Amino acid sequence: MSELHTPQAGDDQATDIDVVALLMRQHGDIRNLFDEVEQSKGEERRDAFHRLVRLLAVHETAEEEIIHPFARRALPGGEQVVEDRLAEERAAKETLAALDEMDTDDPEFLPRLRALRTDVQEHARAEERYEFTHIRRSTDVTDLASMAKAVKAAEAIAPTRPHPGVESGAANVALGPVAALMDRTKDAVRQAMGNG
Repeated sequence: MSELHTPQAGDDQATDIDVVALLMRQHGDIRNLFDEVEQSKGEERRDAFHRLVRLLAVHETAEEEIIHPFARRALPGGEQVVEDRLAEERAAKETLAALDEMDTDDPEFLPRLRALRTDVQEHARAEERYEFTHIRRSTDVTDLASMAKAVKAAEAIAPTRPHPGVESGAANVALGPVAALMDRTKDAVRQAMGNG
């Protein structure tokens, strides 16, 4: 099987000194991966879906650890904005975990994937409108760069598959592959931000 490549911020050689620009590029990468999953079949679909799971898990976890705490503190009405985004993320994670347990050739897979895509795109638009715009306006370049560095650190440590073999088999079974990936991403973010 070929090595899985998940788009990562920086693949386009951008400097990634602005967390908002970095996360907006990831939103585009996520849209592209949804297209790839929908348009492929067999092993290509499985590979594309695994890359999508990985990118969604890393992206959402980085936002939970970096963007949402900042938004809570810095934005007017930040607490409610974050609670709304977290509710959307919880629903998407549940759907993603259910899809991750399905065979990508299952007849129910694509309809469920399309429903997830709709939810993820609505969530991304809400983040861009209610969080990203305000963060860019209210944050200095040093903080934007520091947050971008933490997101990139999280990406760098995440495995290229949603079923990593780094943890014990018991831990993977207990947490599930998506939850395990999110936990590792949280650890990397905290370490990059100096909170580890």
